[in-house]
Amino acid sequence: MFKDLILKNRSFRRFHEKTPVKPATLRKLIDLGRLSASAANRQPLKYIFSCNPRTNNIIFPHLAWAGYLKGWGGPAGGERPSAYIILLGDTKVSRAFGCDHGIAAQSILLGAAEKGLAGCMIGSIKRPQLKKTLKIPAHYEILLVLALGIPKETVVLETVGGNGDTKYWRDSRGVHHVPKRPLNEIIVGEYC
Repeated sequence: MFKDLILKNRSFRRFHEKTPVKPATLRKLIDLGRLSASAANRQPLKYIFSCNPRTNNIIFPHLAWAGYLKGWGGPAGGERPSAYIILLGDTKVSRAFGCDHGIAAQSILLGAAEKGLAGCMIGSIKRPQLKKTLKIPAHYEILLVLALGIPKETVVLETVGGNGDTKYWRDSRGVHHVPKRPLNEIIVGEYC
């Protein structure tokens, strides 16, 4: 069932770093992004992927991992992603990317979940530094980075408490809790 795939696709931030993701798998996932909807069918997205530990170590420090987890600088060695996909906007194709990268990223992450992989969509990126480090040409804008690998953590959904706090958190066992608003709270109009 499709809902099961949605529930399986959480933002995972700890991985079995030594378990590789094959280049062929990353190409198939990027193909899902390629086949996804694009505003006016302009298809301005381009991709860089890495499954090389040395390159992954270069990418890692340019990313911020979990703003609500104060004092946590991201996954420790051995728990870092074994692959990354960087979504780029090609300014030679379009100056505006709308929500194309969000649609493509969700398609890629759902495909990853279907394959038993987990991921995290990262928008907090030191873009100028990463662009310089990877020698990304000037006409490409870094839009998102997807961290991928075999999950090494448990993520659970729960209903937002009475205080309305939606901040995710980790318990003493390292289980990652993600509060979600109930359906009846987010539907504000119904015309049937």
